[in-house]
Amino acid sequence: MMAKRPLGETGLRVTPLGLGLAALGRPGYMTLHHADDLGSDRSVATMREHAHAVLDAAWEAGIRYFDTARSYGRGEEFLASWMEARGIPPGAAVVGSKWGYTYTAGWRADAEVHEVKEHSATVLRRQYDESRAILGGRLDLYQIHSATLETGVLDDPEVVDILARHRDAGLCVGLSVTGPRQADTVRRALEVERGGRKVFGAVQATWNLLEPSAGEALREAREAGMGVIVKEALANGRLTGRNRDPAYAAKLARLREEAERLGTTVDALALAAALARPWADVVLSGAATAGHLRSNAGALAVRWDGEAEEKLAGLAEAPETFWSERGRLPWT
Repeated sequence: MMAKRPLGETGLRVTPLGLGLAALGRPGYMTLHHADDLGSDRSVATMREHAHAVLDAAWEAGIRYFDTARSYGRGEEFLASWMEARGIPPGAAVVGSKWGYTYTAGWRADAEVHEVKEHSATVLRRQYDESRAILGGRLDLYQIHSATLETGVLDDPEVVDILARHRDAGLCVGLSVTGPRQADTVRRALEVERGGRKVFGAVQATWNLLEPSAGEALREAREAGMGVIVKEALANGRLTGRNRDPAYAAKLARLREEAERLGTTVDALALAAALARPWADVVLSGAATAGHLRSNAGALAVRWDGEAEEKLAGLAEAPETFWSERGRLPWT
């Protein structure tokens, strides 16, 4: 079992490794080789069974933090039905969900548009009610999905007032951030207050060996009492042995060399890099299969050291380069 630790000053206690359901709740996603992971039968029933199997593997590995969102297809439903089927009571694990994107793919992996972003008070009210109807009292953390300065969501008084009321009613409120200006969004979120108190208790951000630019802002957030959750530590599969892009061959060779030195796998090494950040409370696995989840969990045994830190620092890309390439990943 993993030892639980505080998620900042939220009062929630989480495990260092969590599971995100982005690749499990819908038939299409932008993880490398996602189609190979799911196979040809992507009916709701088959995918529910598949998601439950990965959740079983996560529970067996000791994971007690689960992340989903309204736009993850049936991610909330799959998580809730699994918890109900396994007799997992509210409070035995921490569940986070998000609002701000609407799933539009119609259960098709080849849809032209998979999700539509709208950070309005109307969407917040609707999606909060939808999440509560599915998750009920299991919902512990409610986050803005992929907040950016450009959407203006952090400066929308109606949205902030609604979130503050949820905070005052006992729900932990947070945000996830995205894009090359993640750090700026995190710092702006630290300034948002209602009733003399910060509105946001937690932040979820992309941090990985290719895109570490938000690290300093996340350290500041953690020091200010916010819980910090790391997403995309494997860069949607680019920091795994499944990356067959010739342009990444040299970086993958360096990762393999370090993984061999530390007696682990490439994916576990990349997750261990995120786990080694002193400000990170939870690092999410985005595993789409039980086998990948078990391999990811090997990160907990990796003894990250200064040599790994030094040798792998050179993998970092300019944020604009990273996010541009991420935006070109195909949904399969």
